Amino acid sequence: MSASLSHQEWVRLRTLILLRWAAVVGQMAALIAAYGYYDIALNLPMCIGTIGFAVAANIAAIYLYPESRRLSQAEVTATLLFDTAQLALLLSLTGGLTNPFALLILVPVTIAATALNLRPTLLLGGATIAMITFVAVFNEPLRTQTGQNIDVPPMIEFGSWVAIVIGVIFLGAYAHRIAQEIHSMSDALFATQMALSREQKLTDLGGVVAAAAHELGTPLATIKLVSTELAEELIDDPELHDDAVLIREQAERCRDILRSMGRAGKDDVHLRTAPLLAVLREAAEPHLDRGKMIYFDVLPGEGGTERQPTIYRYPELVHALRNLIQNAVDFAQTTVWVDAEWTERSIIVRVTDDGRGYSPSVINRIGDPFISTRSAERKEYEGMGLGLGLFIAKTLLERTGAKLRFANGAEPYQKNAPVPRRSGAVVELRWHIGRLIAPETGPLGENLPITA
Repeated sequence: MSASLSHQEWVRLRTLILLRWAAVVGQMAALIAAYGYYDIALNLPMCIGTIGFAVAANIAAIYLYPESRRLSQAEVTATLLFDTAQLALLLSLTGGLTNPFALLILVPVTIAATALNLRPTLLLGGATIAMITFVAVFNEPLRTQTGQNIDVPPMIEFGSWVAIVIGVIFLGAYAHRIAQEIHSMSDALFATQMALSREQKLTDLGGVVAAAAHELGTPLATIKLVSTELAEELIDDPELHDDAVLIREQAERCRDILRSMGRAGKDDVHLRTAPLLAVLREAAEPHLDRGKMIYFDVLPGEGGTERQPTIYRYPELVHALRNLIQNAVDFAQTTVWVDAEWTERSIIVRVTDDGRGYSPSVINRIGDPFISTRSAERKEYEGMGLGLGLFIAKTLLERTGAKLRFANGAEPYQKNAPVPRRSGAVVELRWHIGRLIAPETGPLGENLPITA
């Protein structure tokens, strides 16, 4: 089940049951206080019966369904509509908008805005406005036991109705927007964890393959040697000779396969560090043959040493750089530049292309998950399409200590320009040098002669 699908059924029945019990207790306490302490005349049978509907609904839900059940969108919508209608009826019996507890009708629509999709939220919001309007028109006025009416000026009552309607619209829209952002962020973080987990598993698998290739090297060499000797001795028997040659060829093939599979694993196991340029080339390797030119420029900056720094080959670093280079290749006309420099304090990497660059309307929101989608042809930055993928890259890079900056190239964009220009998107990564630089290992020591 996908993360987005789980949001459709993420409200437990137990939560709504507990909220309804809390509402029942509060409603009963308000009735008792109004009738017993403030001496307000109420239609107690009708009021208690209205509260009894909520009690009956809770008891039925407890007996019919397990409390751990997660409700669908339709079930949550029906439950909240029932709660809204029950509260609206109780308000109608207890003074309408004169009742100070009328604001509580905002609770169900606020819950809907955080738990439901847009359509059921709009449905519940519209139903709430209709019900509170009905309550404002049709209600039993509050009066004391002596028959004295408890009135408020019509202007105040109208203002209460307007405030509740505005509250339904504003709180519903605000809560729904915040909930959607939280859900999007949750989905994006889940995808980030999955991407990092996959990269780590591939690294671990490479190590296992490398170890297997190392351990199988000796028996495969033995098989090759013996099969070669057998082939020489069976030269007079063509059938057996061909079998021995086939065994030797298959042994060689097994050795080549294991060597190919284990190459990455050996790198990951034995070379946890690599020069900066090697890491950049590794990240760009899957995109070198996609029809776009990728240029690498690695130079020391102000105060930087002449020797290229050796950095840690974090899996998340390679994965994130690969994502940035993929985006640049996707939207470049012909050329992508990967520049790196190092100073006494920092390591800076820039990925630039000669495409259209970022749209001005979204450049300040780059890195948020799901901000938009790519165009159908994936040729222009019309829709940007740097939502989830760029969010994952940004999150992984920030875990390594990088600070990211997104901008557009200074040179004007010219489609099919005779000379490629750095006019497209620019992603600048900056690390404090202590976060990436690997310690120098130095020489292993003097080779000693082997004596018998």
